[in-house]
Amino acid sequence: MNPMPQNLWITTGYSLFAKEGPKGMKVEVIARRVGKSKSSFYHHFADLEVFTELLLAYHLERAKVIAEMERRCLNIDPDLIAVMVEVKEDLLFNRQLRVNRTEAAFKKCFEASNQLVEEALLEVWSREIGLADNTRLAGVMLALVMENFYLQLTEETLNREWLLNYFQGIRSMVGEFQKA
Repeated sequence: MNPMPQNLWITTGYSLFAKEGPKGMKVEVIARRVGKSKSSFYHHFADLEVFTELLLAYHLERAKVIAEMERRCLNIDPDLIAVMVEVKEDLLFNRQLRVNRTEAAFKKCFEASNQLVEEALLEVWSREIGLADNTRLAGVMLALVMENFYLQLTEETLNREWLLNYFQGIRSMVGEFQKA
Protein backbone atom coordinates (compact mmCIF):
# COMPACT_ATOMS: atom_id res chain seq x y z
CA MET A 1 0.00 0.00 0.00
CA ASN A 2 1.35 3.41 -0.99
CA PRO A 3 1.81 5.49 2.21
CA MET A 4 1.39 8.85 0.46
CA PRO A 5 -2.40 8.66 -0.08
CA GLN A 6 -2.77 7.36 3.48
CA ASN A 7 -0.82 10.40 4.75
CA LEU A 8 -3.27 12.73 3.00
CA TRP A 9 -6.16 10.97 4.73
CA ILE A 10 -4.41 11.24 8.11
CA THR A 11 -3.49 14.92 7.81
CA THR A 12 -6.98 15.76 6.58
CA GLY A 13 -8.59 13.80 9.41
CA TYR A 14 -6.20 15.38 11.89
CA SER A 15 -7.21 18.85 10.80
CA LEU A 16 -10.89 17.96 10.94
CA PHE A 17 -10.57 16.42 14.42
CA ALA A 18 -8.67 19.51 15.63
CA LYS A 19 -11.57 21.73 14.59
CA GLU A 20 -14.61 19.56 15.30
CA GLY A 21 -13.51 16.70 17.53
CA PRO A 22 -14.80 13.15 17.20
CA LYS A 23 -18.32 14.24 16.29
CA GLY A 24 -16.94 15.71 13.06
CA MET A 25 -15.19 12.48 12.09
CA LYS A 26 -17.48 11.20 9.36
CA VAL A 27 -16.09 9.11 6.52
CA GLU A 28 -18.15 11.05 3.97
CA VAL A 29 -16.77 14.40 5.17
CA ILE A 30 -13.18 13.19 5.27
CA ALA A 31 -13.50 11.63 1.82
CA ARG A 32 -14.96 14.84 0.37
CA ARG A 33 -12.10 16.90 1.82
CA VAL A 34 -9.52 14.47 0.46
CA GLY A 35 -11.32 14.44 -2.89
CA LYS A 36 -11.80 10.66 -2.92
CA SER A 37 -14.66 8.24 -2.52
CA LYS A 38 -15.74 6.59 0.71
CA SER A 39 -14.61 3.25 -0.71
CA SER A 40 -11.11 4.70 -1.05
CA PHE A 41 -11.16 5.41 2.69
CA TYR A 42 -12.07 1.79 3.41
CA HIS A 43 -9.34 0.64 1.04
CA HIS A 44 -6.75 2.33 3.28
CA PHE A 45 -8.44 1.84 6.66
CA ALA A 46 -10.65 -0.99 7.84
CA ASP A 47 -13.00 1.39 9.63
CA LEU A 48 -13.22 4.72 11.43
CA GLU A 49 -11.91 3.15 14.65
CA VAL A 50 -8.66 2.07 12.95
CA PHE A 51 -8.40 5.51 11.36
CA THR A 52 -8.85 7.19 14.75
CA GLU A 53 -6.13 4.99 16.26
CA LEU A 54 -3.80 6.13 13.49
CA LEU A 55 -4.73 9.77 14.17
CA LEU A 56 -3.84 9.31 17.84
CA ALA A 57 -0.52 7.69 16.93
CA TYR A 58 0.16 10.56 14.53
CA HIS A 59 -0.62 13.05 17.30
CA LEU A 60 1.84 11.39 19.66
CA GLU A 61 4.53 11.58 16.99
CA ARG A 62 3.71 15.26 16.49
CA ALA A 63 3.84 15.75 20.28
CA LYS A 64 7.39 14.35 20.33
CA VAL A 65 8.46 16.78 17.61
CA ILE A 66 6.76 19.69 19.38
CA ALA A 67 8.30 18.75 22.72
CA GLU A 68 11.72 18.89 21.09
CA MET A 69 10.91 22.32 19.66
CA GLU A 70 9.77 23.48 23.09
CA ARG A 71 12.84 22.01 24.77
CA ARG A 72 14.97 24.37 22.65
CA CYS A 73 13.02 27.45 23.80
CA LEU A 74 15.06 29.86 25.86
CA ASN A 75 12.06 31.89 27.01
CA ILE A 76 8.28 32.13 26.81
CA ASP A 77 8.32 35.31 24.74
CA PRO A 78 9.15 35.11 21.92
CA ASP A 79 10.40 31.50 21.66
CA LEU A 80 7.61 29.41 23.20
CA ILE A 81 4.86 31.65 21.88
CA ALA A 82 6.27 31.33 18.35
CA VAL A 83 6.27 27.54 18.65
CA MET A 84 2.71 27.52 19.96
CA VAL A 85 1.45 29.67 17.10
CA GLU A 86 3.30 27.43 14.62
CA VAL A 87 1.71 24.25 16.02
CA LYS A 88 -1.78 25.71 16.42
CA GLU A 89 -3.52 22.72 14.82
CA ASP A 90 -1.74 20.30 17.15
CA LEU A 91 -2.80 22.30 20.21
CA LEU A 92 -6.38 22.35 18.96
CA PHE A 93 -6.20 18.58 18.41
CA ASN A 94 -4.95 18.16 21.98
CA ARG A 95 -7.78 20.39 23.19
CA GLN A 96 -10.28 18.05 21.54
CA LEU A 97 -8.63 15.12 23.29
CA ARG A 98 -8.99 16.96 26.60
CA VAL A 99 -12.64 17.85 25.98
CA ASN A 100 -13.42 14.26 24.97
CA ARG A 101 -11.22 12.48 27.49
CA THR A 102 -14.12 10.41 28.76
CA GLU A 103 -13.14 8.17 25.82
CA ALA A 104 -10.29 6.02 27.18
CA ALA A 105 -8.12 6.23 24.05
CA PHE A 106 -8.44 10.02 23.94
CA LYS A 107 -7.57 10.31 27.63
CA LYS A 108 -4.51 8.09 27.24
CA CYS A 109 -3.27 10.09 24.24
CA PHE A 110 -3.98 13.41 25.96
CA GLU A 111 -2.06 12.39 29.07
CA ALA A 112 0.89 11.03 27.07
CA SER A 113 1.17 14.14 24.91
CA ASN A 114 0.88 16.44 27.93
CA GLN A 115 3.60 14.53 29.75
CA LEU A 116 5.95 15.02 26.79
CA VAL A 117 5.24 18.73 26.75
CA GLU A 118 5.46 19.21 30.51
CA GLU A 119 8.85 17.50 30.62
CA ALA A 120 10.09 19.61 27.72
CA LEU A 121 8.85 22.89 29.18
CA LEU A 122 9.67 22.51 32.85
CA GLU A 123 13.10 24.15 32.79
CA VAL A 124 12.13 27.26 30.83
CA TRP A 125 8.76 27.42 32.59
CA SER A 126 10.35 27.29 36.07
CA ARG A 127 12.80 30.02 35.21
CA GLU A 128 10.30 32.27 33.41
CA ILE A 129 7.69 32.26 36.19
CA GLY A 130 10.27 32.77 38.92
CA LEU A 131 10.23 29.26 40.39
CA ALA A 132 13.61 28.02 39.17
CA ASP A 133 14.51 27.13 42.74
CA ASN A 134 11.35 25.04 43.20
CA THR A 135 10.82 22.87 40.12
CA ARG A 136 8.34 20.65 41.97
CA LEU A 137 6.03 23.60 42.57
CA ALA A 138 6.68 24.85 39.04
CA GLY A 139 5.62 21.43 37.71
CA VAL A 140 2.38 21.47 39.70
CA MET A 141 1.73 25.00 38.49
CA LEU A 142 2.43 23.98 34.89
CA ALA A 143 -0.08 21.12 35.09
CA LEU A 144 -2.75 23.49 36.44
CA VAL A 145 -1.97 26.12 33.83
CA MET A 146 -2.15 23.57 31.02
CA GLU A 147 -5.57 22.43 32.20
CA ASN A 148 -6.76 26.04 32.33
CA PHE A 149 -5.12 26.78 28.97
CA TYR A 150 -7.14 24.10 27.19
CA LEU A 151 -10.36 25.35 28.80
CA GLN A 152 -9.81 28.78 27.25
CA LEU A 153 -8.25 27.77 23.96
CA THR A 154 -10.16 28.31 20.72
CA GLU A 155 -9.10 28.60 17.11
CA GLU A 156 -9.76 32.35 17.29
CA THR A 157 -7.84 32.99 20.52
CA LEU A 158 -4.76 30.97 19.66
CA ASN A 159 -2.58 33.81 18.45
CA ARG A 160 0.50 35.68 19.63
CA GLU A 161 -1.39 38.49 21.37
CA TRP A 162 -3.68 36.16 23.32
CA LEU A 163 -0.78 33.92 24.34
CA LEU A 164 1.30 36.90 25.45
CA ASN A 165 -1.58 38.17 27.63
CA TYR A 166 -2.23 34.67 28.97
CA PHE A 167 1.39 34.17 30.06
CA GLN A 168 1.58 37.68 31.53
CA GLY A 169 -1.48 36.83 33.63
CA ILE A 170 0.20 33.64 34.85
CA ARG A 171 3.36 35.56 35.79
CA SER A 172 1.27 38.11 37.71
CA MET A 173 -0.60 35.38 39.55
CA VAL A 174 2.62 33.61 40.56
CA GLY A 175 4.05 36.98 41.68
CA GLU A 176 1.03 37.53 43.92
CA PHE A 177 1.39 34.05 45.42
CA GLN A 178 5.04 34.71 46.14
CA LYS A 179 4.16 37.96 47.98
CA ALA A 180 1.73 36.15 50.27
